[in-house]
Amino acid sequence: MGRAARLDELSWTEVADRAPTSVLAVPVGSTEQHGPHLPLSTDTDIAGALCAAVAAARDDILIGPALAYGAAGEHAGFPGTLSLGATVTESALIELGRSADAFAGLLLVSTHGGNAGAVGQAVSRLVYEGRRVRSWTPSPIDGDDAHAGRTETSLMLALRPEAVRVAAAVAGATAPIRDLMPALRRGGVVAVSANGILGDPADASADEGRATLERWTGSLLASLRGWPA
Repeated sequence: MGRAARLDELSWTEVADRAPTSVLAVPVGSTEQHGPHLPLSTDTDIAGALCAAVAAARDDILIGPALAYGAAGEHAGFPGTLSLGATVTESALIELGRSADAFAGLLLVSTHGGNAGAVGQAVSRLVYEGRRVRSWTPSPIDGDDAHAGRTETSLMLALRPEAVRVAAAVAGATAPIRDLMPALRRGGVVAVSANGILGDPADASADEGRATLERWTGSLLASLRGWPA
């Protein structure tokens, strides 16, 4: 579908023709630290890539502009992190959903774990109000590679290799997340990882990133099978 799949590149009259049979897919990301080697846009970039992949597979998808800010207070100890907080993020998504009634459905694709509560609450409220809304987020990463480690670094090597500072991709806190969680809850990521990484990006590769993107896209498409018919 190319450029026509992007909502912000259409006129309102073009949207009026397509909206009744189209799902609006909105990437829900974050502007937050991802170690010294990945850009602050990492979560937003990945969510956007997933929406693009779904739009390539289904001709009833329109990609909405990304929400590039979310609930990222756990990363507040690192310069550059900008957070709306959970309450404001939830409210923003509810209002966004209410304004999207022209579409056959609204899909929120979130790849930042800190947004989970806000997205879940917003979807519950919108569905309660009778709106056709769904959300999707990747399953928890296997092992303890939770943030800016091998998985996210591989994804960014596949999507935006020029944005990855490979020489700075070093290990962060590699202890099991369950062991780090008490300190994380008290003081955020900076309390357990000086460089902001939870995991080890050393073995990341573009091939692994492409495989992960393909797997996640398949999971997302499967979750939408038969919806919103």
